[in-house]
Amino acid sequence: MKLQDTLSNSEQMLDVSKKVKMYLCGVTVYDESHIGHARTIIVFDVLRKYLESKGISVDFIQNFTDVDDKIINRAESENTTAEQISSKYIQNYFNDFDGLNVKRATNYPKATEHIEDIKNFIKKLIEKDIAYVSKNGVYFSVSKFPQYGKLSKKKIDELQSGARIEVDEAKKDPLDFALWKFSDINPLWDSPWGKGRPGWHIECSAMSIRYLGENFDIHGGGRDLIFPHHENEIAQSESFTSKQFAKIWMHVGMVTINGEKMSKSLGNIKSIKHVLDNWGANIIRLFCLSGHYSKPIDYSEELLKENLIKWRQSEICYYELIHANNENHGSEIKSLIEEIGNEFDNALESDFNTHLALLTFFKLVKEVNYLAAEEKLGSNDAKIIIPEFERMLEILGLVIPKITLDKRQEIDNLITSREQLRKEKRFQEADKIRDKLNEMNIELIDHKGKTIWVRKEKIKADIQ
Repeated sequence: MKLQDTLSNSEQMLDVSKKVKMYLCGVTVYDESHIGHARTIIVFDVLRKYLESKGISVDFIQNFTDVDDKIINRAESENTTAEQISSKYIQNYFNDFDGLNVKRATNYPKATEHIEDIKNFIKKLIEKDIAYVSKNGVYFSVSKFPQYGKLSKKKIDELQSGARIEVDEAKKDPLDFALWKFSDINPLWDSPWGKGRPGWHIECSAMSIRYLGENFDIHGGGRDLIFPHHENEIAQSESFTSKQFAKIWMHVGMVTINGEKMSKSLGNIKSIKHVLDNWGANIIRLFCLSGHYSKPIDYSEELLKENLIKWRQSEICYYELIHANNENHGSEIKSLIEEIGNEFDNALESDFNTHLALLTFFKLVKEVNYLAAEEKLGSNDAKIIIPEFERMLEILGLVIPKITLDKRQEIDNLITSREQLRKEKRFQEADKIRDKLNEMNIELIDHKGKTIWVRKEKIKADIQ
């Protein structure tokens, strides 16, 4: 598998001969997660599921930043503690992402649980004369890392002259960044240099190395983290280990609203909770995967509606396969499914192109629905198609709830009864059965020689 590496600005081969180790920068838990977070995490969820579908073991670490000025400020405004704020939003995070059918990471380390790791990291940087203690805290000396800017392609002299950098007279250089901030406000911890709390960047370096080792396969996050967060991670990590940090840096494009970045000031933030409640997990996942992961994608109700239409076709495909009982096409179907399966895998193997993978998935859906409409879909054909259809669903994280045989029988009996009542012109009773089927989200589809039923997912936005 080849992935676009931000550092080298080229496609790099991912080594899948052994366990793949991935670190994804998680959320700062001071507020609800939004659709931008969803996109990044869904992309990595699909990457992981694809690798695991190939029998590749994945060690997937995703942190929580649970100590930060934003958390402290939120706690102060709500007259509570930082711990209570972070605990609340960590639970909300799991509610959101479990709802989005995201497989839980191997581990979710928290910054507050790794203070000793962080202090030991800083101690070594001080010993190596790469970090220094000032009156405000401990700072990383950017000038001691000549390669600074290699990820973001920014030059140190240009940053020094033109970047908007917070003025701090305690710094030796305006580019130097905090590893430890002195503070007398909780949460705080003792350290050899004074009471305080860690800086933002250091936590990810300490935790990724703690769980994955000094050199691991993929470090990921949103493109907005390239500078300064990931740039600073590289500088402090490679100064600490004297070796390459991550082999591949994989960055996901931002979700914009009408071409603008989501922000509280613009009032255009779309929380996962809101979008999930209205559209459901499948539609959100289709939206997040519909463009190449590295490019921005613009959120709109129109795009969600387009994905809803495609999802309805996918549901029909599934039930056409379940109900298939026409003449079989055997070898013809088998070769078609092999071809589509290879196309799907090739799309993901080539820089993880989920857009092309989705096009291939919908190609399969269209082909099945066409064969069914022409009454050319046999039960043996369905047995060949279903495993590949379900494999794609599993990798993409899409879910069509399974129906038990008892429930299928119940629906079949209701439809048979309705048809009989209509023949007997007992229309009022037939209408009651129709209403009951509607309540069960059952839709009838007429073919030339038969009528089949489809159970549709309830989508609030589709009803409104």
